[in-house]
Amino acid sequence: MIMGKIRNRVIVLGIFILITGVGFSLIRNKDLEIVKNLDIYCTLFRELNMFYVDETLPEELVTTSINSMLKSLDPYTTYIPEKEMDNFNFQTTGEYGGIGSLIRKDGDNTIIADPYEGFPAVEAGLRHGDILMEISGNDVQGLDISAISELLKGKPGTGLTIRYKRPYTDTINEVNLVREKIVIKNVPYYGMLDKHTGYIRLRNFTTDASREVRSAYRALKKNDGFERLVLDLRGNPGGLMIEAVRVSNVFIEKGELIVSTRGKVERWDNEYKTTEQALDTEIPLVVLVNRGSASAAEIVAGAMQDLDRAVVIGQRTFGKGLVQTTRPLKYNAQLKVTTAKYYIPSGRCIQALDYSNRNEDGSVGTIPDSLITEYATQNGRPVYDGGGVSPDIEVVPETLSQITLRLFTENVYFDYATKFRTEHPGIPDPVKFDLNDQQYGLFRDFVVEKKFEYETASEQAYDKLVKTAKREKYFDLASAEFEALEKKLSHNNMQDMATFREEIEEILEEEIVGRYYYHAGQIRHQINQDQQVDKALEIISDPVKMQEILEGKAGALAINDPEGTTP
Repeated sequence: MIMGKIRNRVIVLGIFILITGVGFSLIRNKDLEIVKNLDIYCTLFRELNMFYVDETLPEELVTTSINSMLKSLDPYTTYIPEKEMDNFNFQTTGEYGGIGSLIRKDGDNTIIADPYEGFPAVEAGLRHGDILMEISGNDVQGLDISAISELLKGKPGTGLTIRYKRPYTDTINEVNLVREKIVIKNVPYYGMLDKHTGYIRLRNFTTDASREVRSAYRALKKNDGFERLVLDLRGNPGGLMIEAVRVSNVFIEKGELIVSTRGKVERWDNEYKTTEQALDTEIPLVVLVNRGSASAAEIVAGAMQDLDRAVVIGQRTFGKGLVQTTRPLKYNAQLKVTTAKYYIPSGRCIQALDYSNRNEDGSVGTIPDSLITEYATQNGRPVYDGGGVSPDIEVVPETLSQITLRLFTENVYFDYATKFRTEHPGIPDPVKFDLNDQQYGLFRDFVVEKKFEYETASEQAYDKLVKTAKREKYFDLASAEFEALEKKLSHNNMQDMATFREEIEEILEEEIVGRYYYHAGQIRHQINQDQQVDKALEIISDPVKMQEILEGKAGALAINDPEGTTP
């Protein structure tokens, strides 16, 4: 009996040693693989720099190899060198030291692209389109955009001088500015859609996003008749996860699970619940989303849906449910590495499970049925994973015409709005502003002056067909047919501008409004003619319909709206 117990213990000990040995062997083998491949890489790098025919730039080669390696994993695991840390900090905090304006290249010039209201650039009189010539005595002609950006940024309280040319005039000005701590608002606009419905646009989840939402809600609460709310998360790329929890907490009671994280390192797994008293757990709430709503925005929309707190309207969200953690590297660089995935209250993951099927903008594309699992909301409504958050009511956005898009990408709207601003000292309130026939005619003249040309997708396909037919020697046999087809497919700019006037005018008006009323004014103008907002008003104004949707009695709702909102 005793000998049997000893024998069993010996066997167990032998198995433990064997397993441990295999484990150590696997670890040792993995370490050997790392050392081996790093040795190969270092040898290759040395040989390349010694013998390549042209002079190499070691830093660029290493950065390229790092970025290519990380790209093979997922889009969000990235290397951040020291020189890019300011931009990274801005993305997470919304703060930087500077003049408060975006800049961009326009041919050989660098221009003011988007000055923020209330900051030094606007206060000093700089406008959209102004051409930068000198910054504190430094000629900026020929400098790349990053070098010019560095000249504009700096410690708050420090001064700089900007010399610039105003377009469509002969005026050259010089202004002195003092850099400030620039904090971009998470809530660029809030207001009343009608007597009873409030509206909050939340465009980021940087530090203080929840405080701004709370402040906006309290301000709306002061309006007589305020009794329901639309929270707009469209185009919101996300940000800090904890701010998503806190924003949810504005409308969800204390102690509710909002999101959990799970990854390879179990000790980093966590659950995040609301920790404060909510401001309002009863107010009827609609959340607007689209394909540009990502990450923290998806957490809020998904939690509101899973807890049956709000009706979600719009399009399937982006599908970014990965958690990134920054790890310090040498020489003040950082590695932003994916360490976990987000899971919302129903248990579903908002990360797109299939990386291969993505839309051009990176959002969730087609999801195979095999990758979709059904979950349930608190009220038992079916919801699904596979990527992003599907809305309770789908509003399909309008597809814009080719000419409308090309006028945007060629900056024709921007340039005309800049010219319009030099000729008109003011315009009516954003909600009331609209272009009349004469003003639209002046824009058409401007398009002609710019010698704007574009090819439709049909014309591009025709050109490709002609080349193929000529190569295969079929063109001459069908030349008459080709000529007739070319005439039918050829577009006319002026005719297209008449046909698609409504959508062109909408974008042009928004651009012009921004010249006078900045982002808040643009939003006010947008929502005045926003079909998705109209759908939100229709649903939220019907308490019975709202309740039916949240209780799962309305069935699967999908509104294929041909006049949906412009993305």
